[in-house]
Amino acid sequence: MGLTRKRRAGAVPWFAKRLICKRPRFPAPQVPLEIFVWPLACILPFAVIDSLTDSLEQYMDLVSLRQKLVASNIANADTPGYKTQDLDFQAAFRSALDGGTAEAVQVTGLQTRNDGNNVDLDREARLLAENAMRFSVASNLMHTAISQVKEAINLGGKSS
Repeated sequence: MGLTRKRRAGAVPWFAKRLICKRPRFPAPQVPLEIFVWPLACILPFAVIDSLTDSLEQYMDLVSLRQKLVASNIANADTPGYKTQDLDFQAAFRSALDGGTAEAVQVTGLQTRNDGNNVDLDREARLLAENAMRFSVASNLMHTAISQVKEAINLGGKSS
């Protein structure tokens, strides 16, 4: 007897009919590794989770980049000739979602002191607080997404 079962042409394999998203242990005599197909019910939820977590990851990367820029601005508050740098957050996020990169830009419209420096510490403090809030919201969303996956895995392993 060979390693594969004989099937009717176009028949759905027994493992693709199951709603429980468990991959059979290999080597299973009736299911060679080359022909294993994940059931559609198992693939679609993970595509949504991957999309969400990828977007959150890119968002958190931008928040981190902005935090570094704000810290650099604060560190250079007394450096003569230093110009404040920041991100256009919405444009940078859209660019990141499309596969682009975020670029730091010099902020215009700030009052320049006699030494050529235009860092406004009040503005930078506000951006620090805004960044902390953005990161907190994103990390809570990521935690929720991961918790849902863990719960689905735990419930999938229980038989009713």
